[in-house]
Amino acid sequence: MKKYFLLISLLFLVTISNAQVEKFSELYRTIKEKDSLLFTIGFNKCDITQFKKLVSDEFEFFHDQGGISQSKSEFIQSMEKRLCNLDYKPKRVLNEKSLAIFPLKNNGILYGAIQNGVHSFYAIEKNKNEYLTSDAKFIHLWILQDGNWRLSKVLSYDHKSFDKPND
Repeated sequence: MKKYFLLISLLFLVTISNAQVEKFSELYRTIKEKDSLLFTIGFNKCDITQFKKLVSDEFEFFHDQGGISQSKSEFIQSMEKRLCNLDYKPKRVLNEKSLAIFPLKNNGILYGAIQNGVHSFYAIEKNKNEYLTSDAKFIHLWILQDGNWRLSKVLSYDHKSFDKPND
């Protein structure tokens, strides 16, 4: 029950908060850089070391179609078994206009950030043009641990799938 309360609270905070940081701020640039490492290198190139570096030991992933990963190791195993063994190469593209970052502070001291936005997923097949497979919304909870940003919680939802184009 505590987990669901936390998730609902995160959604509520993102929805009503007016404290989004400016796109030129250090926090915005830092979280966007971590997002890029996670997806441009980790996801798009299936570089599992990026997930191992960036994901918190307390990681939880809630996916509206794929269920729940309740640990870092479960998530990484899933990425190794599924992502890296698809019959096509997946590619994630962030909708940069949708990206918003919200700081989390305790007594004025930054301890985390909420990142939300929309991203699109594409398939790349040999001798074919890449094509859009789905769009989704996401919320990421980043926590500052020992001076390093770690992805702690992920909500991936409102997936909209697209049909594979005819050859």
